[in-house]
Amino acid sequence: MATFVISKRFSGDYKFEFTSRKGKTIFTSNAYELRMDCEAAVEHIRSVLETCSYVKFKTTKGKFFFRVVVENEVVATSRKYSTELMVQKGILEITKYGSKAEILDFSNNNFLFED
Repeated sequence: MATFVISKRFSGDYKFEFTSRKGKTIFTSNAYELRMDCEAAVEHIRSVLETCSYVKFKTTKGKFFFRVVVENEVVATSRKYSTELMVQKGILEITKYGSKAEILDFSNNNFLFED
């Protein structure tokens, strides 16, 4: 099952990623200063994924990616893909499984490694 994963950036801001059923990141959100804003954005995006826009781009190095646009605002950017067909498959995964995706919050986990 696809998931929305909430985590913290090194800067202290919060973000969420939409991951596929196979565990690959499909897109990453913009930064949010507060965790509750990030959680609210996940809920909102999850409810409108079927109706939002996906704008496709091609980098100068020939890679493809897309941006998720909700109400004329860019809310997330996808990972880079090698072909345009893979971009379309990523978008299809979002529209098919996004509204049913579970939300995992890893923003409070502090991972400690002993020396």
